[in-house]
Amino acid sequence: MRIGDAAAAVGTTPRALRFYEQRGLLPPPPRTGSGQREYGPAELALLGVIRRLLALGLTVSDLAAIADRLPLLAEDTRPCGTPEREGAVGAPVVERRIALLDAEIARLTRLRDALKAGLGEEGTR
Repeated sequence: MRIGDAAAAVGTTPRALRFYEQRGLLPPPPRTGSGQREYGPAELALLGVIRRLLALGLTVSDLAAIADRLPLLAEDTRPCGTPEREGAVGAPVVERRIALLDAEIARLTRLRDALKAGLGEEGTR
């Protein structure tokens, strides 16, 4: 399938697919005789994994760090909660992203508390 159809199948744009390829998330797909990209089931599965991970909050840089292992995720159809998933592909990247999210939540909570405290002082004057 051509780039436009592949992009539509995974809910994105041809430009995004070229971007993923440029950033190393997606290996260059085979080309037709006329030079057009040709996407098959394996590429679509990989694109689906990339889109899901990005939707979960991982960044392109996060995925670039594990790009060589993304095809393993595309092949792994076991649910995330199964015991065999211990040591899952990319777990350090996900753990690092969770730590960053936790730090951001803590920062925002402190900011909210400071703003609330400021409102409390204003309201008593």
